[in-house]
Amino acid sequence: MDDSDETQWPFSRLRRRRSTPAQLIALSFAATIALGTALLALPAAHAAGHQINVLDALFTATSAVCVTGLVVVGTGTAFSLFGKLVIMVLIQAGGLGILTLGTLVALASGRRIGFRERLGLQAQVNIGQVGGIVKVVRRIFMVVFGVELAGALVLYLPFARREGLGRGAFYAAFHSISAFNNAGFGFYRDSLSRFVRDPLVNVTVMLLIILGGLGFMVIMNVAAHFREGRRVPLTLHSKVVLTGTGLLIALGTVVVLAFEWSNPGTLGHLAFPDKLLASLFQSVTPRTAGFNTLDTSQLRPATLLFTMLLMFVGGNPGSTAGGIKTVTFLVLVGSAWSVSRGHGELTLFGRRIASGTAVKASAIALLGMLLVGAAVTGLTLTDPDKNLLQLGFESISAFGTVGLSTGITSSLSVGGRLIIVALMYLGRLGPLTLALALMERQPERRIKYPEDDVVIG
Repeated sequence: MDDSDETQWPFSRLRRRRSTPAQLIALSFAATIALGTALLALPAAHAAGHQINVLDALFTATSAVCVTGLVVVGTGTAFSLFGKLVIMVLIQAGGLGILTLGTLVALASGRRIGFRERLGLQAQVNIGQVGGIVKVVRRIFMVVFGVELAGALVLYLPFARREGLGRGAFYAAFHSISAFNNAGFGFYRDSLSRFVRDPLVNVTVMLLIILGGLGFMVIMNVAAHFREGRRVPLTLHSKVVLTGTGLLIALGTVVVLAFEWSNPGTLGHLAFPDKLLASLFQSVTPRTAGFNTLDTSQLRPATLLFTMLLMFVGGNPGSTAGGIKTVTFLVLVGSAWSVSRGHGELTLFGRRIASGTAVKASAIALLGMLLVGAAVTGLTLTDPDKNLLQLGFESISAFGTVGLSTGITSSLSVGGRLIIVALMYLGRLGPLTLALALMERQPERRIKYPEDDVVIG
């Protein structure tokens, strides 16, 4: 395939200057946010009696495309049916990835996918090779729409009981798409708190969140393993993802249950089975989902701090989730443990992890902390009336594209909202993609400097 194929691809105009894959991803998200802002600013997108200014439209579009879920106006009350449909499409586009969705458009219209576009898809889907990428994208669409349809069918009954048959179907579809894409957008002001005792809604939404946060390649690898058995073994990446996801969810459930057991504003008034269900949900949702069945503003400070850790870690690579990712976190923890025990290199499941991977994980975590730190510092200047814990929680929620809030989002100043908008965008790109997007193409260095050492620790 030559460069002539590029003119046939939907997003070729975004990279006339031969952008790198990381730059193409950044530009595609920015362009989609701009389009979403324009659509949500239209009067047709506003519910009767509501007028949404451009800043609020920008905030909502960014939150939807970046699958975050932070809102400054009520999604269910401020937007018309057209506005809600726009938000739903933006969530789907942001969760799948703009380049991936663009490929669907190209395939549906019979157009060819150029090599440079395949490189962009490879970076966005996060697989190790370009070959077969279009086939992988087709499978991703089948997984996404299959899971979302199943989720909508299961959620239809509880939503139809509350909203009626027709409206209940739309509510079920919207919340299924929002949950699988880890967006956290909903039509109720209390998120899903009214369903805190409903195991069907809780379990379905949690499964959608977990599946969306596993990563497409992990889902397909696990499915192939169960279908083919030993002929298709689980990859090391899948083993690390599944182990890390299980450990973090279990740990989070225990911590929330212990910290909030007697809190009258959260678990205190619930029976034990409901306490356990709510604690499990509250452990799953910080994995960048944003839904809540407990009032986040009523959580104890210790629980908020632990939730901030879960939000910063986020989901898994190649998924709809944000954060620094579970694999990054486990590589960091494992490397620290190996160094403390005097081992030279990290080994997981009988495989040696390359030292370059540990360095990359450290860079991602450090860049993430710097972004959050800069955002919190800025928010203390723009919104000095908010306490530091609230601002820190809001910042990490935006960076991790989570959407949980202590209730201060709508009261942020103009400057504060713009900081959160920037943080949601940068968080969805990911620290490493952001760094690569900002870097110019540099020729490989042919000169190697003498090696020396410095004292650390």
